[in-house]
Amino acid sequence: MADPYKTLGVSRDASAADIRKAYRGLAKKNHPDLHPGDKGAEQRFKDIASAYGIVGDDTKRALFDSGKIDGTGAEQHQQPPRESYRQHAEAQPGFKYEQHWSGDGADDDLFAELFGRSTRAKSRGSDVNYTFAVEFLEAINGAKKRVVMADGRTLDITIPAGLKDGQTLRLRGQGQPGASGAEPGDVLVEIQTKPHPLFRREGNDIHSILPITLGEALGGAKVAVETVSGTVNLAVPRGSNTGSKLRLRGKGVPSKSGTGDHFVELRVVLPDLPDDELIRSVVDWETTHPYEPRKGMGAAS
Repeated sequence: MADPYKTLGVSRDASAADIRKAYRGLAKKNHPDLHPGDKGAEQRFKDIASAYGIVGDDTKRALFDSGKIDGTGAEQHQQPPRESYRQHAEAQPGFKYEQHWSGDGADDDLFAELFGRSTRAKSRGSDVNYTFAVEFLEAINGAKKRVVMADGRTLDITIPAGLKDGQTLRLRGQGQPGASGAEPGDVLVEIQTKPHPLFRREGNDIHSILPITLGEALGGAKVAVETVSGTVNLAVPRGSNTGSKLRLRGKGVPSKSGTGDHFVELRVVLPDLPDDELIRSVVDWETTHPYEPRKGMGAAS
């Protein structure tokens, strides 16, 4: 028969307080309700409960120490009714594990810590994690979406304007139901934002590239440009060059601290097949107006 002192991990001269402390720690760690489906936890809990039923009771502990009963509580060759796991498992309807050994109720607070102060083992329902992909502009401007869960349920979710890639939305009370009337868990929806062919987000600012013609760059122009909130006319200054950046204030990502800006980087694009007239005019101009675009890019010493 197992030695109840060894089962609880205490010495034979341990105080009642030390035995109680050891029991509480082991019972909390191995309680079957905290390990659903783990048969080993059920057996460990039974052994721990039985051991404490012996050495946690002053009278039984004295009988065990004097050799009058064994680790099961049996006296000599008699086999009295033993506290079994079934006693713990079927103590009361709805409460799977309850102590039955005699005592003064001093361990009620252990089960209160585990399951709340009631006769039923209450456990909050599990959270459900879900990943959902949205379009870039939906994350920027907000949207209403419908999520189909693994169990077939449909949930309507609101994508708030300005949501960042990887942020998680919490749908309270939509997770797994709780045990014995406890509150249900939540659904946690991680939002993944799809890339956009034109826009790139940095914080609350939007960045894009705007191709312009040689004439628009040299002479200046009003050019239509797409933003996350629609099309606007952008004034391209005369003499603009590739790499120049223009700011559209308030055309970025909306947020509680204010809407960001949209930065447009210009890119001068030559025609696919420049004709002889264009080539000759540019080459002739350069012969009388030389300039060095690669200044400062000398070979490293």
